[in-house]
Order: sequence, then structure tokens, then C-alpha cells
Amino acid sequence: MATSLSNLVPVFVLLLFVLAAAGVGYAVYSVAASVADTTSKKMERKHVVLTKEGMRVGVREVAREGYVDRTQKHATKAGGHAKAK
Repeated sequence: MATSLSNLVPVFVLLLFVLAAAGVGYAVYSVAASVADTTSKKMERKHVVLTKEGMRVGVREVAREGYVDRTQKHATKAGGHAKAK
């Protein structure tokens, strides 16, 4: 009887080791999935979406009048800083 139990001890140790490794693997997978989900949600709020084809960035709508005003302002500043030869 003692010899049959002593033959089973390595099997129980192996089973315990496999269960511990599976638990650690599941914990790592769970944390990685959680981080990926959180990161994806944060990036979507900033209009950045990762797809299989690559990254897609959403651009805010800019009114034409505001765009022209800013462009002209910078052109005027550049002209004012230019040196005449």
C-alpha cells in the first residue's frame, strides 16, 4: 500500500504544477485583455482606431472660415518678420 502511494506522489506534484502554471497563465491573459480593452476605449475617445489594416485617425471638422483666418494670420506674421533686401 505504501509503495502504491509513493508512486502516485510525483503524479500529484505534476498535477499541482500544471494547475499552478495554468492559473498564472490565465491571470496574465486576463490582465493583458483588460489593458487592451481599456487602451482601446481611451484611444477611441481620442478618435484613433486600430484595425487589421492599420490605424485610422478621425479628424475634427474645421470650419472653412476659421481655417482661412488662421492661415492668413500666420502668413501675415511671416511677412512681417521677413527682411527686405
